[in-house]
Amino acid sequence: MTGIPDGPFPVPAPPDEQREWVDAGLNTPGVNTAREALESFAPFVVDLKGMLTAPDRDGKRRFTESALRNVHTEAGEMLVAVVRMHGAGGSVWEYNERISSSWHSLANPAALREEERSLSHVRPYTRVKSDGSEEILAAVESVTASREVLVANLEKAAKELSQREGSRPYDLEQDLILNGQQEPGLYLAQHVRIEEPPLRDSEGNFRHPTEHWHWMAVRGNNRTERRQRIYGVTSAEVLAGMPVKRIGGDGEQIIFDPNIWLTRLSELLNAEYAMYLKTAGAKEMDEVPRAVHASKVAVVESHLVVGCPTPRRLYRIVQMSNRRDHVHPPLEFTPNDRGRALGRSTLGIYVAEGALDEEMAAVLSGSAPISDLPGIPSDAKVSEMRDIRSMQLLRELFPVDRRKRLLIRRALSESPPSQLSAPEVNRRARAWSALTSESYPNPWNPRIAEVFQLADIRDGLDPSRRRLPELLAAAEDDDGAFEELIAFRAAHWLAAFDIIDADRGSLTGQKTDDEGTQAARVRRTVKNNLMAMRNHRRKAVGVLRELASAMDEGDRRPRKVAESGEPLVEPMNRAWFNREFPKESGARTRGSSVARTRGSGSGGPAPTASTGRPPSAGTPAGTGRDGAGGHETAGRNASATGQDSGPHTSGEPMGLAAADNPSGDAPSAGSPGAHGSAPQGDGVSGLPALAEELEQKVRLLVEEVSALRTVTVRLADRAREESVAHPLSRQEADGAGLGMMTAEVELRRLRSVLDGMAEPL
Repeated sequence: MTGIPDGPFPVPAPPDEQREWVDAGLNTPGVNTAREALESFAPFVVDLKGMLTAPDRDGKRRFTESALRNVHTEAGEMLVAVVRMHGAGGSVWEYNERISSSWHSLANPAALREEERSLSHVRPYTRVKSDGSEEILAAVESVTASREVLVANLEKAAKELSQREGSRPYDLEQDLILNGQQEPGLYLAQHVRIEEPPLRDSEGNFRHPTEHWHWMAVRGNNRTERRQRIYGVTSAEVLAGMPVKRIGGDGEQIIFDPNIWLTRLSELLNAEYAMYLKTAGAKEMDEVPRAVHASKVAVVESHLVVGCPTPRRLYRIVQMSNRRDHVHPPLEFTPNDRGRALGRSTLGIYVAEGALDEEMAAVLSGSAPISDLPGIPSDAKVSEMRDIRSMQLLRELFPVDRRKRLLIRRALSESPPSQLSAPEVNRRARAWSALTSESYPNPWNPRIAEVFQLADIRDGLDPSRRRLPELLAAAEDDDGAFEELIAFRAAHWLAAFDIIDADRGSLTGQKTDDEGTQAARVRRTVKNNLMAMRNHRRKAVGVLRELASAMDEGDRRPRKVAESGEPLVEPMNRAWFNREFPKESGARTRGSSVARTRGSGSGGPAPTASTGRPPSAGTPAGTGRDGAGGHETAGRNASATGQDSGPHTSGEPMGLAAADNPSGDAPSAGSPGAHGSAPQGDGVSGLPALAEELEQKVRLLVEEVSALRTVTVRLADRAREESVAHPLSRQEADGAGLGMMTAEVELRRLRSVLDGMAEPL
């Protein structure tokens, strides 16, 4: 591509220069992408010759060393070419993890709903060589039903990306207009094949191509979308054909060759730019043309993935390179997408280290259907297929295998097992929950799974291999089967149908129920819900069976169940659940078993010696230790030390009562729970409960600070939109600032107190 002296927007280089650039790339050691991929991108490259070496003795050129970068990730490595690209180049990627929950996942075995859209399976790009053998190249490929579906998916991806900016504290589009693009995007070649035969014209020629090559943004999706918005084009048009109306023409014609439409676009923009410069000094223009807005992004630096020694894993490798930017501020994922990204990172490390095969990892990460798993029963229904995947995810994220335990520590930067903390356990739980939800129609709050006990998970979790129909059939009489269903399935199933939700930290944060405000005022921890189900076993088994039936019948609304467990006619909802499994019945008594157990590969949680029954607390949902060992829990739901709605009984350990009182109301002076202390002679220390309450308060503080920032930014944006220079009075601003300073001072004091209480490094 060569620049035009009269404007900043370059046009494609001559065909012979493009061919020379493609040949040089393929001659470069380590480059193993497809020729067609490089050919499709060559029109967008600026200064092709500047990337090439002088011809060697055989007359061959290569990419210069300065134009290449080796990028290492925990899933593998790749070779990247640094290019200067026309700002209209590249395309958004519908497989971007930040918008993964916007699609019907391949991991969801249920039928596609009318309002849902799904994405095709992305596979390594494979071509057949002249000798008949197959060769995997550094690219990926997918098959789409039609051109219409291809365009619609790209348009949906651009829309979803624009609505998920993360925590970016500035206007990205204005930043690009004013300052240009400072950070390069990372682009990967994707081959898209269209299944539907294309329409033909009167002469029998295809009206559109049957396949496309495009370079999708693995990193920099939002920048790509905003750049193209500034240019007045879309990724769908860059990939699938540019309407002539976009580039100054008339009619309905679509141009598919970028050498043609990119030339016209640049010429049009250069003309607009020249006209603006000519008239700007003479008079005030009513509107700044798009060419002026786009001038700072006329050419941008971009990184192209052109090589990979393990191309079969390339999809996972490029995803891994993007995750660290988005699981931490300032561009963090939503909690659900963040949990999925962390889980996929772990699976990627397992694959790279040979601890997990690629096929299994693809299913667990959501990029392949569950039916691809070996050994899936031929008669498995939707509920069972979801369950098989969820239980395997649980085993992988809380592994028993010592090698995997070391790898997941490395993936998540965790403490040693003996020092594993509640936040670290909860992070794994959220990853398990978020990836599990990918098999369901709608994601839920992944904090629903924050019910694991530190003592119970240090050596890993290995639920039984019993089939789900067997567990459901035996649950009324088989303690192990019932406990497995409650401990590992119930919370997710109830959340999937919006029957329960993770505690949101305040009464006003709870969702309003179908049957009025009373239900909306019930604050419950997930542990309390599960314990109430344990204490109403027959009805709980009926609920679980009905939820499984609802999944198998198109994810219909589940029905209420009678005391006998038989389904009724009316639909189940949150208010009904809170009445039938009341909060008070979820409070554990002193007689509740708190023994530490771990599921085995062939059976359920082991019965306790004292009761002969499985631990009522469950493998993830029970308590960690009793008596002198203290009450140890990883769940943030067990957070307060106050009493429940009734008086604290002398037979109930204080730590257990705390788990069912998330409101944080302090006990009255002199009461058994005052100051977080346990009753004399109870043998249970109140310190763990207080420590957990501190942890929850800090989490809520962080959430409130984030909300404060959001409100502040919204206020500033609204004031700018309405041209209000000073939306706050001096008194309002000073008052808010003083409050922030006061909070900052108190927080600094508390930090020193915390340091004094912490164990030595």
